[in-house]
Amino acid sequence: MPDRAADTRELTWRGVVIGALITVVFTASNVYLGLRVGLTVATSIPAAVISMAVLRALGGGTILENNLVQTQASAAGTLSCVFASLPALVMAGFWQRFPFLQTALLTAAGGMTGVLFTIPLRRVMLADPTLPFPEGVAAAEILRAGHHGESPGGLRALVQGGLLAGCLTFATAGLRLLGDGMTASLAYGLSAFRFSIGFSPALLGAGYLVGLEGGLAMLLGALLTWEVAIPVMAHLLPHPPGLGAGDFATRIWKDKARFIGVGLIGVAAIWTVLRMGRPLLGSMRTLLARQPATAARPERTDTDLPPRAMLAVAGLVTVTIGGMFMAFSASVGPVSALVAALAGLACCLGLGLFVAAACGYMAGLVGSSSSPLSGVIILAAMCLACVFVALRAVGLFAGAQGQHFAIGFCLYALTAITASAAIANDNLQDLKTGRMVNATPWRQEIALLIGCVTGGMVIPPVLNVLYQTYGFVGAMPHAGMDPAQALAAPQPALLLMITSGIFLHQLDWSMLGLGVATGCGLIALDGTLRRSGRGALPPLAVGIGIYLPMSISMTLAVGALLGHVMTRLTKGAGRHQGTMVASGLIVGESLTGVVLACLSAASGRDAPLSLRPAGMGGTLPELAGLAAFCALCLWFGRAQRRGAGQ
Repeated sequence: MPDRAADTRELTWRGVVIGALITVVFTASNVYLGLRVGLTVATSIPAAVISMAVLRALGGGTILENNLVQTQASAAGTLSCVFASLPALVMAGFWQRFPFLQTALLTAAGGMTGVLFTIPLRRVMLADPTLPFPEGVAAAEILRAGHHGESPGGLRALVQGGLLAGCLTFATAGLRLLGDGMTASLAYGLSAFRFSIGFSPALLGAGYLVGLEGGLAMLLGALLTWEVAIPVMAHLLPHPPGLGAGDFATRIWKDKARFIGVGLIGVAAIWTVLRMGRPLLGSMRTLLARQPATAARPERTDTDLPPRAMLAVAGLVTVTIGGMFMAFSASVGPVSALVAALAGLACCLGLGLFVAAACGYMAGLVGSSSSPLSGVIILAAMCLACVFVALRAVGLFAGAQGQHFAIGFCLYALTAITASAAIANDNLQDLKTGRMVNATPWRQEIALLIGCVTGGMVIPPVLNVLYQTYGFVGAMPHAGMDPAQALAAPQPALLLMITSGIFLHQLDWSMLGLGVATGCGLIALDGTLRRSGRGALPPLAVGIGIYLPMSISMTLAVGALLGHVMTRLTKGAGRHQGTMVASGLIVGESLTGVVLACLSAASGRDAPLSLRPAGMGGTLPELAGLAAFCALCLWFGRAQRRGAGQ
């Protein structure tokens, strides 16, 4: 029998050190990958695997200590999502480098607000049976499999899924021998109808865990966008000369149709927050209520940080964010600086809870990797810019210099909101993992706060090194640098364009309005379906399907349909085996993605291991990738049926 005290050891000094070391790798690779291609790697599952391996090598590790290490490391790695806003300050000429204190303190404080907001959300969202939290479940299955209690069949399924996904990802993203997706287009006049699917094992596994309702809702969003909205808009909008129908359709999605999804996500997120209003208020009252001395102590697995500790952290965070805003505003005079700091602080705290709830709900629905975090950040950027446009209308920040400052301040304040959103997007997955392995919530919350601090310290030097080494498109630090090597930084460029467009009255609001109207209709339809017992159509999932590339939505839908069919065939008996296989697929791709991102960052090339000949077209690799993906789906189904027969 293992010692009971050892089994319940969670937050340890060696765990904090290990988590901090893992943080450096994840944060650096995610910042580089985000600035290069606009994507990041989910960190919870790789952190769980690495911490399990390290603690096993050191000896004496427990499942709870493993969970705390991955919680800290994944929080810090997730905080790297501030790459979406901070480089815009350099690209717009506000900064020539990333000052350590201003960057680290604001990033860490913003992330800590996300932790505070997720504490009451934990009680509401983790109890919601409609939220599968796919990556949280996968991480818990990994931790259990690493523990001695997991059955050999389940562990074998996890390892097999991980190895297959790792090999496919390495052949696809590393060696470039397999295509990562396939697209078929049909041109009809000026319009193009498109069907696109990705060959991602992780998305297949995530779709399995998401379930049928969420997967079909995302599929509906993708089909409505690419088979209805874009072809119609192609006939209504002026066609640029020399641009093919397929390229025109892609431009319409990037510049127009995607913002329908942003509007839909916004109204659906607001509805979600309003619907959770009463449970959230009840959760807050429970957290802040003074318990009588005679009251029974809550279970260890349901205890959050004490109210005094939460208020102390909230006060520290508020003072830090306000101080950073005042420091950034020093050039506009004391009165304007104070107004800007107070307005920015109110937006951070006011928008923060909305953003945390929206991102946490979306992550619970489709997973952190597939959650359209950038869509919510776009909404937050619009709200911030509109607030400062209103302040300009009453005489503040007047003139070209005042407008330039207001744009920069919005981007800087957006960093805190981005950090809060990113943390909420990931942390509820960690808390779901903790609930499944019987962790102590308040210890997890401390680990999350530590992760925000360590991540905040790592991000500024990483950004400086990348900027000085490669530069950003449109912002080169040194004369003579090769523009071909510059990091594209797509999200910062988009946020700068949106923020500037609002101040200059150049933003097209019609697509956002269409998305809001569509969202209202879908909310009514979803309510009708739920009341009649005929299923559900989650509006947020439809918005995600519109906003994300069709290849992502389609692969998630394939995973959801595969899971539904196999569960029906096995009458639910192979569900655990399927969950373990799906978790393995997510693990294998995530770990391989981290390794490839590190190799790419070290070499300065996108694909340093590529074996594809320079003149080789994409058709043959795409067909090979399709064959490999179909084989993976067949193996997945057979593995679940074998599990049902055991």
